[in-house]
Amino acid sequence: MSVETLYKSTVQVKEETVGFSKKKQIGLFGGTFNPIHQGHLVVAQTVCDTLGLERIDFLPSFLPPHVDPKKTIDPKHRVKMLELAISGNEKFAIEKEEIFRKGKSYTIDTINALQKKHPENDYFFIIGGDMVEYLPKWKDIDQLIKKVSFVGVNRPNYQGDSLYPILFVDVPQLNISSTMIRQRVKIGCPPRYLLPDNVLDYIEEMGLYHE
Repeated sequence: MSVETLYKSTVQVKEETVGFSKKKQIGLFGGTFNPIHQGHLVVAQTVCDTLGLERIDFLPSFLPPHVDPKKTIDPKHRVKMLELAISGNEKFAIEKEEIFRKGKSYTIDTINALQKKHPENDYFFIIGGDMVEYLPKWKDIDQLIKKVSFVGVNRPNYQGDSLYPILFVDVPQLNISSTMIRQRVKIGCPPRYLLPDNVLDYIEEMGLYHE
């Protein structure tokens, strides 16, 4: 499906944000990626292909404001697993802005920093259905929606409704979560096929998620 078709069917999206900009159109996919799994990769590829984006930058958070820090492993491991998972895909890259900045990873701070560093880019920020519902609670959301185009992807058991301008993209329904993978590793049940083999090998090699 072309960007123009999506635009015509999504009246909430401003014309200048979808396919009409002369800037590079970059997808940003934020998360803890603890660990990254096949569901993340399918979402990223589908959004990239559907919208015809230049690339998708995976944006690992240092310390998400809404996640228990005890449950998030060292960023170096999460970044390494990302590197392994996206190797060989020229449309995928990693943006380490939040890792380098440290502290709590607020999206408004990240976008302000990226726009200052890369004024040549327009950013499309990918969020799941659960985050669509949570948007009103995001820090400085009224400023943020003027700076980026939000791309909402469907997820099981969530409705894609929002008062904010969201471009919705249908993605294959893969009911996989990082929590599920961590639990399976902990009980000694390898989550093969739920994440790339090289990521699973790294988890086993480093002894991650066993405690």
